[in-house]
Amino acid sequence: MTTTPKTIQIFLPSGEPNGIRIAEITTRIVQVIEVPRSLLSNFLGMEQSSQVGVYFLIGEDTEDGDRLVYVGQTGDLRSRLTAHNQKKDFWERALVLVSKTNSLTQTHALFLEWHVLQQIRDSGRFADENGNSGSRPHTPAPLEAECLEVFETGSILISSLGYPLFDPVAKLKQIDETDHDHFHLTNKGQRVQAEGIYTSEGFVVLAGSTASNEEANSIGESNKRWREKLIKTKAMSPNNQGILHFEKDHLFKTPSGAAMAVLGRRANGWLEWKDSKGRTLHQIKREAVIIEP
Repeated sequence: MTTTPKTIQIFLPSGEPNGIRIAEITTRIVQVIEVPRSLLSNFLGMEQSSQVGVYFLIGEDTEDGDRLVYVGQTGDLRSRLTAHNQKKDFWERALVLVSKTNSLTQTHALFLEWHVLQQIRDSGRFADENGNSGSRPHTPAPLEAECLEVFETGSILISSLGYPLFDPVAKLKQIDETDHDHFHLTNKGQRVQAEGIYTSEGFVVLAGSTASNEEANSIGESNKRWREKLIKTKAMSPNNQGILHFEKDHLFKTPSGAAMAVLGRRANGWLEWKDSKGRTLHQIKREAVIIEP
């Protein structure tokens, strides 16, 4: 998908930034409405709640460190969300995708429900509560094209609201040794061999990387507990060679956090992560920033 500049409008019906939020690209027909569970009754009084829509119920982290999501579609948002409010405990916020022109049909919604579940599972950021997603629904080609346009807009809006349901942690791009976002970290004594990508969200340690199973005393108790949680949630897993292994890409907030997780000691990630030419992350990403006079 080609990325182009976009302007997104977020409307606050109550004026409260933590209340209901309505996101849209003004030149397109799709809206995404974020609804805190405590304000569900307010949404049910809005005209959008009478439309055909696709909805996402967002919950807290699981024991494995994943956030939860349940995806559904309905021609009666009021009754369906009311039922989920009574019977499903895990969710705290709902995202509702509707058409500003009220032009989504049940056929659109059925395909979109199936499609978004595949994308959520492919991205691996959220654990879904749907179980079996069923088979691909029969959708005429012109209608499927419409659905994919709706999905493209909806995914942008949902990510902009702070829920990157469909975005792979490391982004799907070709990585090679000349890529300025691709870095290595090695420590022969501890058999550490890690690879990562510096992104706009933080630093991603890539699947297949290895980390030290040992910890320096200087790492501190709070960091030891944090690293233990990474192991407990299987972000890093022990293998039969006495080292830790990343089974999937894992996003850290900072390069230093990623380096400390990998090395088992306090570390300055800006200096530890290096490219194929031995240049540090600091040299490439900070020293390279030049302010013109």
